[in-house]
Amino acid sequence: MTTTNTASPGKPNSTLSLYQLLDPAVLANPYPLYERLRTEAPVHWDPYLHAWVVTRYADVVTVLHHFSAKRTPTPEQFAAIGLAELGPLAQVMVKQMLFMDAPDHTRLRGLASTAFTPVRVESLRSHIKEILDNLLEPLLGTGRMDVIADLAAPLPAIVTAEMMGVPTSDANQLKDWSADFAEVLGNFQHNPDRASRTLKCVEEMTSYFRDAISRMRMEPREGLINALLTAEIEGDRLTEEEIIANCIVTMVGGQETTTNLIGNGVLTLLRHPDELERLRNDLTLIPSAVEELLRYESPSQHTARICPEDTELGGKLIRKGQAVIAVMGAGNRDPERFPYPDRLDLGRTDNRHLAFGWASHFCFGAPLARIEGQLTFEAIVRQMSNLELEAGPLVWRDNLGLRGLTSLPVTFDEVQSPLESPAIVAPSTSAGSCPFHSA
Repeated sequence: MTTTNTASPGKPNSTLSLYQLLDPAVLANPYPLYERLRTEAPVHWDPYLHAWVVTRYADVVTVLHHFSAKRTPTPEQFAAIGLAELGPLAQVMVKQMLFMDAPDHTRLRGLASTAFTPVRVESLRSHIKEILDNLLEPLLGTGRMDVIADLAAPLPAIVTAEMMGVPTSDANQLKDWSADFAEVLGNFQHNPDRASRTLKCVEEMTSYFRDAISRMRMEPREGLINALLTAEIEGDRLTEEEIIANCIVTMVGGQETTTNLIGNGVLTLLRHPDELERLRNDLTLIPSAVEELLRYESPSQHTARICPEDTELGGKLIRKGQAVIAVMGAGNRDPERFPYPDRLDLGRTDNRHLAFGWASHFCFGAPLARIEGQLTFEAIVRQMSNLELEAGPLVWRDNLGLRGLTSLPVTFDEVQSPLESPAIVAPSTSAGSCPFHSA
């Protein structure tokens, strides 16, 4: 097998660059670009992003499993490239599990995992349904809703607030912060116009969680913050700065993934009316439907890693220290792994998708996101008929990595006698044991 490196990359092929996602038309439908990358250059040096782009399922798994997640610049590195003003942002991110390798990642995740086990998250199903019902009740009689503003955004915001142990009255503020910070996590381009807004967001979140920790010390309350405060393994405990940093990334991940899952999922069902009707007629498909919707329109499209040592992948030599972008959205449409990958099949079996990542960094909040998705799609098909998209253009968020819509206005008829709800059995999470979000 021939190997190449980046010493002589040749003439750049701009049409194969992920930079094309900056084009709203490509962002609206990135899958033709992903298909070209998978077939023409599955391990591709992108000179515009100065990173390797990996798009085949097996190669994405390799990168997520074996390459380094320690990719966020330190304050000193930002200063060295003239971006010293981003130091406070870096100071937070370097303490987040999302950007750590073992043993630091193992330590933090082990302590955090004492907060939410999959069994405990599953026990919250009835309460999450209650929150969902309260959101839906005033909408059903109106015959229309904006899926994002009325449902997909507030549901995970309220659930996340409760899971963290902060007032649900703060949910709107948490969602605003989440959307701002997600711009850092989901984009590979630096937007200097957003720098001051992002820094303000980090400053406000840090202050908010520092105050919450102080209150929690005086009046303990069940939730992630208290669990992180009291978690201890062999005498090891988290520092206050570590708690704050990981509350931030957990809060953001817990909201953005679920908001996008619900919004993308409803749009996908609207575009596939036969599958929507199939789901309406067989509610036992709900768990597999959520997995297929996650595969088909992944809420998180790509993530970056650093090559830990010179490695041959797909016939290319990736040098130690080079950046690698693993495109989960492309791997989830790989025909070598998923038969007829562009076909939506809500009953698809053997659906071990990449939407929640892989291995030690498998999404910390997958069980919670799954439950919220299952309950939401079940409620929609049980309580709404003649679901239709309102006329007008769809606008995708300009976050290149976290795929989601800015709004999704729909009309519907209220079902007067909803179908009986089946028993929902959560799917296996064998791709990685994961209590809460994105670590």
